[in-house]
Amino acid sequence: MAIHNPYAAYQQNSVTTKSPGELTLMLYNGCIKFIQQAKLAIEDQNIEKRNESIQKAQKIIQEFMVTLNMDISVSQNMMVMYDYMNRRLMEANINNDRAILEEVEGMVTELRDTWKTVIQTQRQKQFGAGNQA
Repeated sequence: MAIHNPYAAYQQNSVTTKSPGELTLMLYNGCIKFIQQAKLAIEDQNIEKRNESIQKAQKIIQEFMVTLNMDISVSQNMMVMYDYMNRRLMEANINNDRAILEEVEGMVTELRDTWKTVIQTQRQKQFGAGNQA
């Protein structure tokens, strides 16, 4: 069987071999990327691209919302935060507001950085401090 698109095969393999923590990190990075694309689209006055990018960021936030385990107390706080970010993204889209995008980007970046620290800490515990990747 010939591989028609080796890059697509690599991408698919890189996603399917990630841990749930690494997939979460990828989603945070994707959300940040789409918010940055939306900010550029505002500068370029590209309404269609802005809308598309914000909607992609919203879909990631909504995915976080539906996958929260509400039996864990921190999840209720996360739900409130994700709901706030989702509403702010809607406002940014409606009002063509770069400042709102920067606010949400800052929140997502903080979550991403915290998540990255958690993953690194888990790896250190799992593999020992001397075997960091």
